[in-house]
Amino acid sequence: MSSSTVHPAPEPHPVLAEVTARLVERSATSRAAYLRRVRASDEKGPARGRLGCANLAHGFASADDPDKKVLRGGTKPNLAIVTSYNDMLSAHQPYVDYPPVLKKAAIRAGGIAQVAGGVPAMCDGVTQGRAGMQLSLYSRDVIAMSAAIALSHDMFDGALMLGVCDKIVPGLLIGALSFGHLPTVFVPAGPMESGLPNKEKARVRQLHAEGKVGRDELLEAEAASYHSRGTCTFYGTANSNQLLMEMLGLHLPGSSFVNPGTALRSALTEAAAARAVAITHAGGSPTPIGELVDEKAIVNACVGLLASGGSTNHTLHLVAIARAAGVQLTWQDLSDLSAIVPLLCRIYPNGSADVNHFHAAGGIGYLIRTLLDNGLLHEDVQTIMGPGLRRYTTEPVLRDGVVEWIEGTPTSLDLEVLRPVEDPFAPDGGMRVLTGPLGTAVIKTSAVKQEHRVVRAPAIVFDDQADFLTAFGEGELDGKDLVAVIRYQGPSANGMPELHKLTPALGVLQDRGQHVAIVTDGRMSGASGKVPAAIHVTPEAAMGGPLARVRDGDMVVVDAVRGVLELEGVTDFAHRSPTGRAPEGEEWADTGRTLFAAFRATVGPADEGASIFPADALAGGPPAPVPAQEASVVQHV
Repeated sequence: MSSSTVHPAPEPHPVLAEVTARLVERSATSRAAYLRRVRASDEKGPARGRLGCANLAHGFASADDPDKKVLRGGTKPNLAIVTSYNDMLSAHQPYVDYPPVLKKAAIRAGGIAQVAGGVPAMCDGVTQGRAGMQLSLYSRDVIAMSAAIALSHDMFDGALMLGVCDKIVPGLLIGALSFGHLPTVFVPAGPMESGLPNKEKARVRQLHAEGKVGRDELLEAEAASYHSRGTCTFYGTANSNQLLMEMLGLHLPGSSFVNPGTALRSALTEAAAARAVAITHAGGSPTPIGELVDEKAIVNACVGLLASGGSTNHTLHLVAIARAAGVQLTWQDLSDLSAIVPLLCRIYPNGSADVNHFHAAGGIGYLIRTLLDNGLLHEDVQTIMGPGLRRYTTEPVLRDGVVEWIEGTPTSLDLEVLRPVEDPFAPDGGMRVLTGPLGTAVIKTSAVKQEHRVVRAPAIVFDDQADFLTAFGEGELDGKDLVAVIRYQGPSANGMPELHKLTPALGVLQDRGQHVAIVTDGRMSGASGKVPAAIHVTPEAAMGGPLARVRDGDMVVVDAVRGVLELEGVTDFAHRSPTGRAPEGEEWADTGRTLFAAFRATVGPADEGASIFPADALAGGPPAPVPAQEASVVQHV
């Protein structure tokens, strides 16, 4: 495998360096505790050699005779395959064929592999607006625990993680980091080929919200957009996951957006298994995932998210992933990086192109190149390919059926989709932290026009998204400026569902000339789109947060320019009693939600990753305290 041409590394941007330095300092105690645990588990020689005879016999009892002979021996490394395969979801259906391919490739590379376990994979697209969405965020931590169970047998010297979509990849990564001594390669499945253009899909959705087209027309548009095997092609959380895996050095370079069913996709899958063997102790280049995912790698992932206009869900997931590696990432870190990282991509919902167009224009390789060349990424990181992120500016090609990596394009091939740092779509990454008497929130402005980035309007309060849609359908929201406060949607209330169903209705109101915004302790992902959305508000209403005291008519200001979320003209706010409530009792007695009572009781706040795992337990020791008023590197005006 060839690497890219050697380039002198430019000095890192001062803010990049400063954010990284404070992250290292803040994480000193927890990161050291985590690394002690990783290194204590990292022993040379096949892991199964430490098992007793009865234990080992259970571990290879079902294997065929040739594999059984290898597993009885003590020389070849054994890879755990952890898969999120199911055949209902397009993104994960391609994994049906992966295990036998990976096993054969591992044997050819001098190792062996076993399917260690499966993890659940649910789809936010299927569960939008349904009760099942209230399990979605929790599924990330279930996946992390499931992955840990799969790796728990001490049979494995490395791992291959098969996952794509929203909570699956973060969950697999958190689980893998709990076995941080194992070299781990993430194996993508790729996006479906382009279907109905995203702009046309959004148009039909909005027409349906207005009652101008029926369900048949809407379903036809949706089916033409989501039409085959592979990941949905818009740039939501699933495809943000894929980009971040390359930014972290956990995918093979250039592998994220190669379509399923192609010869290159198959060859990359085989190459992933071979690479996983190579980075075990027996393979000669041991690369434990816990050593690889460090402070600089986390900062690189943040930069990639911001430069590409990625999903706001990662303000939760990246925080949780970082904490699983003992790194204390905060929203302020992301906000400060956003101020100096330009927006370089226009991919739906903040553009008309999809990820296939982005990949054809130069994709992740070009994005990494231009960021590296301008000091906006740390080049001196470890990856599964070896030291140095510059390796991820290369492009995979097939030669005689074998993958080789060549120098990637030095220029963007479509400036409407992908631009260099010198000529960005916007000077910043479009992700801000909002603070004020209503709490702390995140807002994504990359798809919000300048004239909509400040909204001052009376609140209309809802405790359920269905009530908002009813009010919209009955015309109660017509002709008035408003801030829709959708509360009791946080992780402790009902699992912090995504509120995608609100997006078309809010878009209709904005297009009619009304000034509208949404403020919620729930999620919107990348689907917040053109309407300003202050999301992930913390403290959440169900935990006594300020949203529980907001009333209809209160003047709310959502200001993405100054970074504030405030009230105007309200003098009795602190003395008000909370109103509304989270769903409870019989309302929970269906679709599995009763099983997650323990999660609702223990889940942490949004700005700490909305995780059920305490940070000190993940890292193996107490984290360093984060100062209550840590100074921001960038003073926003």
